[in-house]
Amino acid sequence: MSEETICYDKKTTARRRRNHKKTLPSSVTARELLVMIEIQDDGITRNESKPLLSKALGNCSINTDKTYSSPKKNYLIDSQNTYSPSSGQRRPFSHVPSLSNINDNNEDIAAIYHRYKYYSKLTENPQDESFNIPDHVLPVSLLVFPAILTDPASQKKQSSIVTIFSVWNTMMGSSLLCMPWAIGEAGLVLGVFFLVFMAVLTCYTAYRVIRSLDGVERKDDNVMEFSEVCSYYFGKWGLYISTVFSVSALLGGAMAYWVLMSSFLYHAVKYIYDEVNNFNMSVALNVTDSAICLHPPSSDPNIPNVNLTVTGFSNHLHHHLHNTTESETLFFEMWQQTLTVPFFLVLILFPLINFKSPTFFTKFNSVGTLSVMYILVFVTVKAAKWGLNIEFNGTDPVKSVPLYNAMFPALTGMLSLSYFLHNGILSIMHNQRHPENNGRDLSIAYVLVAITYTWIGVVFYITFPLEKNCIESNLLDNFPSADIMAFVGRLLLLFQLVTIYPLILYILRVQLLCPIFGTSWPGAVVSVCVLCAIFLPEIGTIIRFSGAFSGLAYIFTLPCLVYLAYLWKEGRLTYTVVLFHSFIIALGVANFVGQFAIFAIH
Repeated sequence: MSEETICYDKKTTARRRRNHKKTLPSSVTARELLVMIEIQDDGITRNESKPLLSKALGNCSINTDKTYSSPKKNYLIDSQNTYSPSSGQRRPFSHVPSLSNINDNNEDIAAIYHRYKYYSKLTENPQDESFNIPDHVLPVSLLVFPAILTDPASQKKQSSIVTIFSVWNTMMGSSLLCMPWAIGEAGLVLGVFFLVFMAVLTCYTAYRVIRSLDGVERKDDNVMEFSEVCSYYFGKWGLYISTVFSVSALLGGAMAYWVLMSSFLYHAVKYIYDEVNNFNMSVALNVTDSAICLHPPSSDPNIPNVNLTVTGFSNHLHHHLHNTTESETLFFEMWQQTLTVPFFLVLILFPLINFKSPTFFTKFNSVGTLSVMYILVFVTVKAAKWGLNIEFNGTDPVKSVPLYNAMFPALTGMLSLSYFLHNGILSIMHNQRHPENNGRDLSIAYVLVAITYTWIGVVFYITFPLEKNCIESNLLDNFPSADIMAFVGRLLLLFQLVTIYPLILYILRVQLLCPIFGTSWPGAVVSVCVLCAIFLPEIGTIIRFSGAFSGLAYIFTLPCLVYLAYLWKEGRLTYTVVLFHSFIIALGVANFVGQFAIFAIH
């Protein structure tokens, strides 16, 4: 065998390695990182039965789940030892070979590659280094860092507790503040029934979304959204419909958040203003239990029979109970929750909503958990102070509690958004360490969510010290600006929504504005939110319509249709299954129609 046949062109190898030297971490040598790979039609897979090209590479044999460390990061060789070029993970220090690198068209590389396989067959003992090819003979195109061989599936480290908490935290939103009002709309007994019934129903359809991946042919382990599953079964129309209804839920949330932020900002500034001017509404009204009614009865001798918004009620009290000055009058004219505050909010949020990347705001996700915990404590403390105020058959208008009410669609519509997780559940469950526990973890999370909603709604409702029809769709509106606990809660929720709103708006800009208008300028969405805060500042109405509309597709219809399509494809579709899931779809339609029926009942 001639020297020319055995040795590879050293100059060519050195030149190629110089061209790729920028891909090497300065603190890690090529000898520590290079491995041999086999090229197959289905991807890049290491041949377990053959020794490495060169045992001289620091004698670093690649064992299953072995980690190669560098001063800055670890490189993991997973148990499957596979690499998918479309996995989408960032690999900054890599040279990815392609099938064209090793074929008969490149005679030099192909010769070395086939020679390696031939010598490997001659080597009976893997520890025998007699037939190992020297380092300088190895072409760069045959080498790859262990980092790019990492299988994303091997990085699934999320435990069941983390999964359950993630689901719970994701579903805890603005509808938490509306629960007492919604239970009042449905009646106490009927309200608790629908809280449980909707939790079971939405949990089932969410589980159907998780299992929707079973019948989908996938080329890799990337996260697959439910809209892509709909596209797989129903074509482009499935993708369009799922995307439209998903965006509608985000748009409804954006409008609800703007109304809430306007309310929180109004009361925060109002609290500071009253403190500066030594005015306490609770003291002026002799309200010892820190609860107010925006629609006071005509029998109250101190307040005329009025039906006002939060701003109108507050301003009316100032004029009625306090001798206002000219500067105070100017403040009341300039600072109104439904007329001026939504525009002041634009000035505050404008720099934030124009960020090119929203990743900065994801660092404040923990604030949401803190806010929910505070609201739980807030309601519990107030309830302990008030005590029970219920009578089922009494004549006292303050303690009279209806057991059921024809307005119950307001609760079911709102719960459609409260339990809405179907467009993001696949992303949450993707990193589950034990996927076989998905059903169990999802069920536990929904039980915890239902308990949280029931506690806030029922406890506040049965202990509220005024007439039950005084409960507002935002429970914090039943407390004056001077209430210190309400003030802290409003500040926490305001900060939370200020950090969440840019994220929602970013998604709307990408999924809605860019495809339709060809621009990502957020002015259109913000304008809709401002108009909603001015002309429809009813948070309960916004949530119930948004939830009923988006839930019609994402909760009731699409998961059932995908499941039926899967069973039909497998040849296991039965009339009983069709009838049951058709009933679920009919419930979604009735829920949406019921939102309009409420206006007729009024």
